[in-house]
Amino acid sequence: MYQFTYAEIVDDAAPDARGREQRAVKRGVELLEQARVAGIRSRETVEALHYLRSLWSILIEDLAQPENDLPEALRADLISIGIWVLREVEQIRLERSDDLQNLIDINTMISEGLK
Repeated sequence: MYQFTYAEIVDDAAPDARGREQRAVKRGVELLEQARVAGIRSRETVEALHYLRSLWSILIEDLAQPENDLPEALRADLISIGIWVLREVEQIRLERSDDLQNLIDINTMISEGLK
């Protein structure tokens, strides 16, 4: 009977986590695209913005943890992107912006980078 070491489980868990993160960000892009079609003041936009705010809040919190294995510079860059996303979401929510495309573009790039 083969016993897994903790290191083997952690090594296998990293690609799984990256895949989950990629799917979550991709889902955010899908919601944003639906919102763009439905219109800036639609229910779809509200749902997309809520989803993105929740997702990026979780990602930022995870990236800020010292246990996160990503290089520190990459973590800092991703946190900066996450803060930008949260600010853009808030600007749209407050009706100070109606530009969903930048959010779509940034989240698409992040999703592609997680592959």
